[in-house]
Amino acid sequence: MTTTPAPPTGGSLSRRSRLALPWAVTRLGFQRQFAYPQAALWGLITNSFFGLLRVAVLLALFGTRPQVAGYTPQDAITYTGLTQAFIMAFSLFGWFDFMRVIHRGEVTADLLRPASLLGFWAAQDAGRALGQLVLRGLPMLLIFQVIWGLNWPPGPLAWVQVTLSVLLAWGCGFLFRFLVNCAAFWSPDAVGFGRFAWAVLGLGCGFLMPLAFFPEWFRALLAWTPFPAMLNTTVELWVGVTGGPAAWAALGTQLGWTVALLLACRVTLRAGLRRLEVAGG
Repeated sequence: MTTTPAPPTGGSLSRRSRLALPWAVTRLGFQRQFAYPQAALWGLITNSFFGLLRVAVLLALFGTRPQVAGYTPQDAITYTGLTQAFIMAFSLFGWFDFMRVIHRGEVTADLLRPASLLGFWAAQDAGRALGQLVLRGLPMLLIFQVIWGLNWPPGPLAWVQVTLSVLLAWGCGFLFRFLVNCAAFWSPDAVGFGRFAWAVLGLGCGFLMPLAFFPEWFRALLAWTPFPAMLNTTVELWVGVTGGPAAWAALGTQLGWTVALLLACRVTLRAGLRRLEVAGG
């Protein structure tokens, strides 16, 4: 009589599989960014040019004043370098990938994967964001450092807070972008809705101008939205405008908005998939 060996423990194998797939998707998303290095180079050149213009505008705003709303001229330069560096990593100019997949019906292939749909797209976007940060973000910071010099986080604790803030800003931003893309379940012309959302994001996250420069009533209004958590919080922690206990409170706010958007994405995605029809099915 032959005895069949006992299979590996199901729970252990399942856990390894659940971790292996997102990691593989993230790695492929990262590698894909290096397929067209010339495009990345020209994108970096373009971002550098507009970065120079933005620095000129901000320094003109300061004039002879040593400080505006807690920002020094050097802080303003650092702000510009950071926001230019995060343009592609955080997809601040828009992201329609999931929307296109829905409209083309390719979302059905994603539903067949042995992973949650939201988790699969999050892993893919994490790899994309990391690739863009390496290709365009870090070189942009180097350019600003060489030309003007940047303010850097002052110590290990500040670096930990900034790193956590970058991760939360990406997570919060991805979930917002995914939520906007889910409009494609209900509208064949959801691109217009997306463009409006990206315009609001650019203003509300502090990309166009530091939020500290806006009137108090406008900042109070934005405090009730997730947009500052998608970029402005990271910048303020980096340059030191937010520090001490307020830094941890800011990270807590970022985490809260990330969790809230995660729940909103799950509910919206579930509702969208219930009404999904592909080829009449």
